[in-house]
Parts: sequence; C-alpha cells; structure tokens
Amino acid sequence: MDDLTRDILTGQRIGMPDFSPLRRRLRGELVLPADAGYARARSVWNGMVDRYPAALAFCTSSDDVVAAVDFARDAPVPIAVRSGGHNIAGASVCDDGLVIDLSRMKHIVVDPQRGIASAMAGLTLGEFDTATQAFGLATTMGVNGDTGIAGLTLGGGFGKLGRKYGLTCDNLLAADVVTADGRMLRASESENADLFWGLRGGGGNFGIVTAFEYRLHRLGTTVLVASATFAERDARDAMKFYYEFSRNAPDEVTADAALASLPSGARVFSVSACHCGPAEQAERTLRPLVTHGTPLDARIARVPYLQVQAAGDSVFPRGQRYYWKAQFLREISDAAIDALLAAFTSVPSAKSLVVLQHLGGAIGRIAPQDTAFVNRDANYDCFPVAIWNDADDDAANIGWSRELWAAMRPFSTGGVYVNNLGDEGADRVRAAYGANYDRLAALKRTYDPANLFRRNANIPPP
Repeated sequence: MDDLTRDILTGQRIGMPDFSPLRRRLRGELVLPADAGYARARSVWNGMVDRYPAALAFCTSSDDVVAAVDFARDAPVPIAVRSGGHNIAGASVCDDGLVIDLSRMKHIVVDPQRGIASAMAGLTLGEFDTATQAFGLATTMGVNGDTGIAGLTLGGGFGKLGRKYGLTCDNLLAADVVTADGRMLRASESENADLFWGLRGGGGNFGIVTAFEYRLHRLGTTVLVASATFAERDARDAMKFYYEFSRNAPDEVTADAALASLPSGARVFSVSACHCGPAEQAERTLRPLVTHGTPLDARIARVPYLQVQAAGDSVFPRGQRYYWKAQFLREISDAAIDALLAAFTSVPSAKSLVVLQHLGGAIGRIAPQDTAFVNRDANYDCFPVAIWNDADDDAANIGWSRELWAAMRPFSTGGVYVNNLGDEGADRVRAAYGANYDRLAALKRTYDPANLFRRNANIPPP
C-alpha cells in the first residue's frame, strides 16, 4: 500500500505521521480528519478560531496523556493541550498537529473533613463548583462555568472569592504533571517544589497537569449579592462611586463592573458585588451600592453561590466571535473614567462590553516571588470584550477593542493577566511574567528544553 492510499484509508492528512501506533496505545479516542466527529472535535469556545489539527487525542487517564506526549515528541508533530478550550487566541487547537484533549478526565473527590478537593484536569468550573458546593465548600474559580479548571489554575485564576482567599493557584496544594520527556511527576511544596512554583501562574509551559489538589473553604451555599445599573447620563458619577466603594471594600467583597448595552441599545454602567462573609456584615457593607444615585435597576438578595458562578454563562456562549486585550490598573482615576466612557461610545456591537474585574485583598498580600504569578499589585483587570457573530464585522470589532485598550494604556501598570493574553508577541508575554520571567525561563530549560509545550504564553528555553 502506498503512502497516499494509506492516508486516505486511515483518514490522515497527507504528509502527516501515521497515528495508528497512538490509536493502539490510547484507552481514549483518537479522532482524525475523515472521522464523523472531527468537525465538532476541533471546535473551541471562540468562534473566530477555525483550525484543522491532524489528529485529536481524547485522553481518559494520565497514561493516555503520556502516550500522546511520547508520540508527539518522537514523531515529531506540534501539539496543543485542551481542557475547556477557552483561550481567547485558540491556543488549545492547532493546524496540522495533535490536540491532546483532557475534557473526558472528569473525576473529582471532595474530602469535607480535610477541606480538600482532588480534581482531574477535564473538569469545568461549573462541574467543580457543583461537586464542592454539595458540602458547602468552595475555592476561588473563574466567572464562566464552561471554562476548564486546568488553564484557569495554571495562569493564576481570578474569581469572586479571590480577594478573600487568594487566586485559584494560591489554593493549589499539589498537581500531577506529565513532562515533555513522558515522566509523571507530583509537584507540591515538598515534591518538585521548583516545578510547583512555576505551575502557579506560569501557564502550560512546563508540562500537562492531569490532576489538581485544592484547598477548600467553608462558604455555605449562598452569598449576598448587590447589583445596580446606571443610565449613560449617570455613568461618570456611578463609576467614580464604584471606584471609591471597591477600593475601600473589605476582603469579603468582590465588586466587578462593566460598561454594556441594554437590548434596546442604550449604553449603561453596571456593578455587581458579592459578599462571602457573615450575613449581618454583608448587608451593611453592600447596601450603599443599591442606594447610590438613581439607578435604572438595583437589587440586593441572598443568591445561591452556584447561580453567581453561572451568571456570566449567557453572556459568553460558545460559538460567538470574541476578541479582547487586557491590562492591569492600580486605580481608576477621573481621567481613566473619561477615557473609558469616550471609547465606549463607538462600540460597534451591542453584545460587547468593557470589564473591570476587582482584584486586590488577599491576592496582593502574597509576595510576587512566592509564585510564578507576579502581578500582585493590580487592583483591577480592565479589558474591552468585543462580541459579535458575523465574520464581515471582524475588523470593526477587533479595531474597537484595540483602540480602547490603547486609550487606557497610560493608566495601566504595564502588566497583563496571562489567561487574558492573546497572540500579542514576546513583549506582552514578558509583561505577564514580569520579574519572574528569568526564573521561569530557567525552569523551562529544565523541564521542556525542546519547547514541546509552546502553544501558550510561551517562555522559550534560554
């Protein structure tokens, strides 16, 4: 049988390696371009991403991940690693390479006595939260239930509990990692501590984490939530109030805000805050949010934590087109408010918004050198989120996002959250890792000297 005939019969792309040895070794499923499920298998959250991998390995165990890494390294063939597939630039899928997919690795064990969760890397935030909330427990997780826990954790992990309990990576106790040479390692404070340091904010540069162990916190199943929406004419005053409220808020409060549009097309400024502390303290602390000014709508109520965690899901469904550029702020000055308001007036899509994600608190009390996550001095993550459906509108929406980002650049710390980083070049990668970059590069040389894991906010080995 000649090579062309073999490629046609096996469903492989011409010029690609023979994936049949990997298929035989996998306990999970290997999907090739000719397979019926290929179109669905290659899709990711961002509808702008349209890539055609040579194969996708749906792993069911760490052994499967080792098999896929060994094959890709020896073939050789480029790899992308996917858990939830939420990377804005589509780093979890590649053209003409092997996607190592963890999404079927769903097992989780919650130990309520010890306050620990052991979770495999294929879980989404929604699945993780549901399992831990069965015991009234939680740890910091992100803001979209469809996001995978793996990428979130490795990049840092912002969420509603972060100001009280730290980032997701600050609550990581241990991780099981498949390295570029096919070894399975345990990383913790007492085992491979250098690798453990790098996993907490260094992204997917050092290996594929197949399981995580997290510290959990006693939360209960409800939190107090206050929200207020202000008309465009009141937005400047409301944003100034938001800044004063958020900068003085106790750690138990996370107050996120956004410039957005109503279904009518009217532009608004909205604030949503939750309090993860005692009920009597929560009511007193959040009440000013719903009594300030003359909001179009204002509410305060105890809400199931799972509902809070799922609140953004309807805004960010799979398949729409997304683009953003992010940067950190220490403060929200009057000049920054004016710049945001002016830039938002030209937003081309009513689905788009400008997000201010509230940081600080416990996040900022960990020394930047203690974990790979370095941007501990930020109090807000600011980013325009362009959301639209039609590819013909790509240029307008991407252009708007970039212009707003540039308008906010004078007010930025210069840093960027690695999980919000698109394909923006080496300088922006350095901005994500800051003063920890050189140490991370040395770690990369130790664990991945050939840069096998490079579809990420990549740190090339020196």
